[in-house]
Amino acid sequence: MKLASRRHGRDGSLIVVSRDGRRVASASHIVPHLQAALDEWPRFEPELQRRFEALESGLLPGQPIADVELTAPLPRAYEWIDGSAFIQHILLVRRARGVQPPDTLKTEPLVYQGASGCLLGPSDDFSLGEERFGLDFEAEVCAILGDTPRGTRAADASAHVRLLMLANDWTYRSLVSPELAKGFGFFVSKPATAFSPFAITPDELGGAYRDGRVHHRLQTRLNGSLIGDPDAGEMHFSFFDLVSHITQTRSLTAGTIIGSGTVSNVDPARGASCIAELRARELIANGNASTPFLRVGDHVEISLHDAAGRNVFGTISERVVA
Repeated sequence: MKLASRRHGRDGSLIVVSRDGRRVASASHIVPHLQAALDEWPRFEPELQRRFEALESGLLPGQPIADVELTAPLPRAYEWIDGSAFIQHILLVRRARGVQPPDTLKTEPLVYQGASGCLLGPSDDFSLGEERFGLDFEAEVCAILGDTPRGTRAADASAHVRLLMLANDWTYRSLVSPELAKGFGFFVSKPATAFSPFAITPDELGGAYRDGRVHHRLQTRLNGSLIGDPDAGEMHFSFFDLVSHITQTRSLTAGTIIGSGTVSNVDPARGASCIAELRARELIANGNASTPFLRVGDHVEISLHDAAGRNVFGTISERVVA
């Protein structure tokens, strides 16, 4: 099943989307918005599934998606918890900075809690702020959870993953190090995150979703040029591992979003999912980083296609503005 949110009020209006992403139909008569559906998923999921199947079969004509203004599937969320599950990204960035990775790199995931009150839609422009902040994109895969109890084991976490989507975790790189040096984590360096048009149930990916990982390549384009297409399945820590780590000391409420962190592969031919990683490779190879951070007018696109070539989550397509 494929879901999205029409821009309406603070929480959007829930719609179902055809598998090819071309047609939509309102589902707000079933449940007004996605957060309400997640709050009572066992109650609403079967009826939403029937609505989706009617649209997909043609029994429900729907309307062209081009006629609908979309926001993020969850325009605001109770929690947005981003991990760093691709350790190749950590190794590259830290090596370029001359910093050793933590001793627990392969045994304990890194996570931070991002701002979740104002989340961006897939085509929302992003204001550069000040160029000296060093604006960067980060292409990620995300999971949306249902209610998840404290102490959930990785082996039991699959029951709590309701939906999957993509994210562009905007980052001000020049503000990261000063914040981390204070010993209190990210905040100002992490502005609002943008999300893909569609959130899908894991079964939509078939065998490509297994072991809490999405085994497809995630494509990132900058001004029309392919920057990277790494395999998102090369995740060291799965979403199940992230859930287990986070719930050691707390429960999670329905609508919590968990991010994979920047998708990164060992093979350099797969490119990168952020500018920081491109610059890290340049520093390691040449002692100098030549790729600039983003400027006004730059256009970032993030998408994931399945084996049949379908654009599964739709495209995050954002321009940097003054």
